[in-house]
Amino acid sequence: MKAKDLPLPRFSGLKTTLRAMRYRNYRLYFGGQGISLTGSWIQQVAMGWLVYRLTHSAFNLGLVAFFAQVPVFFMAPLAGVLADRWNRLHIMLVAQTLAMIQALVLAILMFSRAIAPWHLLPLAFFLGVANAMDAPARHSLVVEVVERKEDMGNAIALNSAMFNGARLVGPPVAGILIALVGEGICFLINGISYLAVIFALLAMKLKPRMTVPRSNTSLWEEMKEGFAYTFGLAPARLIILVIAWVSLFGMSYMTLMPIFVSKTLGGGPHSLGFLMGATGCGALLGALVLASRQGTRGIEKRLVGGSVLFSVGLVAVSLTRTFWLAMPVMFLIGTGMMVQMASANTYLQHLVHDSKRARVMSIYTMAFMGATPIGSFLVGILASSIGVTMTIACGGVLSLAGVLVFAGKFLPGKPVGMDADLR
Repeated sequence: MKAKDLPLPRFSGLKTTLRAMRYRNYRLYFGGQGISLTGSWIQQVAMGWLVYRLTHSAFNLGLVAFFAQVPVFFMAPLAGVLADRWNRLHIMLVAQTLAMIQALVLAILMFSRAIAPWHLLPLAFFLGVANAMDAPARHSLVVEVVERKEDMGNAIALNSAMFNGARLVGPPVAGILIALVGEGICFLINGISYLAVIFALLAMKLKPRMTVPRSNTSLWEEMKEGFAYTFGLAPARLIILVIAWVSLFGMSYMTLMPIFVSKTLGGGPHSLGFLMGATGCGALLGALVLASRQGTRGIEKRLVGGSVLFSVGLVAVSLTRTFWLAMPVMFLIGTGMMVQMASANTYLQHLVHDSKRARVMSIYTMAFMGATPIGSFLVGILASSIGVTMTIACGGVLSLAGVLVFAGKFLPGKPVGMDADLR
C-alpha cells in the first residue's frame, strides 16, 4: 500500500491538518526532531540563565549569543552547496552528533563544578558550527520525507508546530529544573535527547535523490550560482531581505529575556521558563492554523500579518511590568513569529527547484539565524547603555518599519498559487 493510500483520521479537519503524517519517514522525522528540540529548548533557557548567573552582564549575554549564532552567517552558504551535492541525511547525522557532544561537555563541566565564563564562548561557537551544518540539510530534507509535493506546505507547518510544541514544553521544564537542581541536568537531558533524532534518521528509508553531476564545478562557483539564483527571483529576494531585517532588529529580544525577567518583572528562572513557554504556545497555535490550510493562496498576506503582529508585540511587551501582563503578549509574539517564518519557508520551498533547494534554504537560514547574532551583539551593547526595555521597544519599532516597507513591495505581486510559474 502506498503512502497516499494510507488511512487518516475520519474527521476532515484533523485529516487535513495531519496529512503529512501518512508518510513513515515523516513520522520518524517528526518524532525524533520533537524530542531533540525539546532538549534544545531546555538547554537554551539554561544557557541564558547560566551566563547571567555567572556574569550579571547584558553584554555577555549578547556575546555568548553572538558566538552561538555567527557560524551560521559564514558557513550556511557552504553548507547549502554541500547539502545539494551530498546526502542530506548523512550531513544531519554528523551535525546532530556534534551538537550532542557539545551538550554533554557542558553537563560534565557543570557536574564537576569546573564551569567558568570563558568556557561558554568556545562551546557556544562549537554548537553554532553544528547548527550551520544542520540547518540547510534539515530544511531541504522535508521534500524527501513526503512523497507528494502538495503535502510539502503541510509538512513545513507541522515542523513549525513540532518546533514550538518543544518550545512550549522545554522552557518551563528548564525553569523548574534550574530552580530545583541547577543548569547541569538541563545540559545532560539535551545531550541524551539527540539520540532520538539520530536513531530516527538511521531508521529512515529514502529514495535515491537525483543529482546533477558537478565534477567540473567548484564549491565557490556553486555558491555564487546559489546566490544568483536566489536573488534573481524577486519574491525570494524580498522574503530574504525582510527575514534578515526582522531577525536583526526583532529576534534578538530573546537574548535579553533573562535580564528582562529578573530586573523588570522581578522573576526567577521559573518565570523565564513560563514566559518562553507562552511564546511557544502562541507559535504552536500559529503553526497549527497554517497546517490546517490547503494550498498557498493568501500566503503573502499571512507572511506580512505575522510580521506586523510580532513587531507590535515587541513594543507592547517592553511596556509591561508584571508577569501576568507579559504572558499574553509573549503568546502573541510567538504567534506572529511563527506565522511569518512558516509562511516564508513554505513560499520559498514552493518557489525553488530541487537542484538548488539547499542553497536557497541556506541563504534563508543565513538571513534568519545569521542576522540574529549581529543583532544579539548590538542589543547587548545597547541594553547596557539605554536599558533592556528601551532596547526591546526600539527593536520592535525598527522591525515594524522594515515590514511595512516590505509589504508595500510584496503584496501587490503575483500570488504563489502556481509555483511552476515562479521558477
